[in-house]
Amino acid sequence: MTEDRFAPFETHVDEAAALAVLRAATAGAEDGELFLERHRSEALVFDDGRVKNASYDASEGFGLRAVKGEVSGFAHATEISEAALKRAAETARLAVGDGGGMLAPPPSRTNRALYGAADPMGDAPFAAKIDLLREIDAFTRGLDARVVQVTATVAASLQEVVILRPEGGMVSDIRPMARLNVSVIVEENGRRESGSHGGGGRFGLAGLLEPQHWQKTAREALRIACVNLDAEPAPAGTFDVVLGPGWPGVMLHEAVGHGLEGDFNRKKTSAFTGLIGQQVAAKGVTVLDDGTIPDRRGSISVDDEGTPSNRTVLIEDGILVGYMQDRQNARLMGVAPTGNGRRESHAHPPMPRMTNTYMLGGNTEPGAILADLKDGIYAVGFGGGQVDITNGKFVFNCTEAYRVRNGVIGAPVKGATLIGDGPAAMKRIRAIGNDMTLDPGVGNCGKAGQWVPVGVGQPTLLISGLTVGGSAA
Repeated sequence: MTEDRFAPFETHVDEAAALAVLRAATAGAEDGELFLERHRSEALVFDDGRVKNASYDASEGFGLRAVKGEVSGFAHATEISEAALKRAAETARLAVGDGGGMLAPPPSRTNRALYGAADPMGDAPFAAKIDLLREIDAFTRGLDARVVQVTATVAASLQEVVILRPEGGMVSDIRPMARLNVSVIVEENGRRESGSHGGGGRFGLAGLLEPQHWQKTAREALRIACVNLDAEPAPAGTFDVVLGPGWPGVMLHEAVGHGLEGDFNRKKTSAFTGLIGQQVAAKGVTVLDDGTIPDRRGSISVDDEGTPSNRTVLIEDGILVGYMQDRQNARLMGVAPTGNGRRESHAHPPMPRMTNTYMLGGNTEPGAILADLKDGIYAVGFGGGQVDITNGKFVFNCTEAYRVRNGVIGAPVKGATLIGDGPAAMKRIRAIGNDMTLDPGVGNCGKAGQWVPVGVGQPTLLISGLTVGGSAA
């Protein structure tokens, strides 16, 4: 525990009084909770030889929710007091109406801790962090005379939550987060290209600030920039595509993962609605959402309703076997919660969200997969993308990709965009590598205006017949 721990029932409001208000708000409801939070964060950005931004934010507050059927009443405030709780309860109570509901069983209890509780912002003094960013800038510029701009970022945060439930149970969690990122712009013969690399997780800053880590990060960002400097315009057409391991799993996250969240399937707006027990991917494809991996960016000891996180199998050997659920959607669909009820902050209600979503590895050597690629694209890095979860159609931009002919990796290509739909792409997976890798810890996921940290991962994959939007004339 940190010395300055968040203890709202010792410093802000009496626990018995808060429980009485919560019980009054949820009388006749089927579920509900009081979610209290304190969040502190720090970010330092060193850009083009100077400190561009230095920020520190601190906030606290609560969200109170009452749930009956498909309706939720939710209110939040930044003042944690009995008076504020009573005002919020009046709003939340509107969802309950005349009552008549019975409270669902509470979440199971756990003492599991998947990460430490120390404040990562205290791992180094402010001045030392600035000196480090300045050192990263100088080091990266010294690697290559073509470097014209370096942006180095250090960020850390600590989220502390306490969840009080109507039956009297209370759950708390302390969630650290740290990240370091380096972006590089190189220029040659009037052409400029960029590269970026970084990562982190639910741990302190100390390891990220070690030279062996940040130097590796800087070199990788520079490598990607130089690759793009030599890139040729990407071809357009239909190609077999090999996706690299790790971060390319963001395509799986977007094109498939969102469609497997419980609320979209309960409302029948997902391309995977009603397909439990059916073949939705090629044989050998197994996809999981796992919030229990220690120290990972997307991991949570408990979700934001108090349910312990879980390792949930979604697709097994190509068969759809489950969805990700919060408590409300699980109850309405007649299944068990999976520990995926997540919210951005106390000012937001929970909903089904991913944690760390990835595909298990297969038995094929990655080199053999590339050797079998006759004419296609090898996509190693991805940037932004768009997905329509109603049909799974996606568009993803490649930040590092190569043309492959007769099994030989050729020139890098620039401007490659992968176009397709998730359900169809999952069925066209022809080879699965034995090199499953999780991303380095950079993912953020948006849904309904809320952002939460997530992880992705996959092995090397061969997908046949993807449309590639290219930049070649």
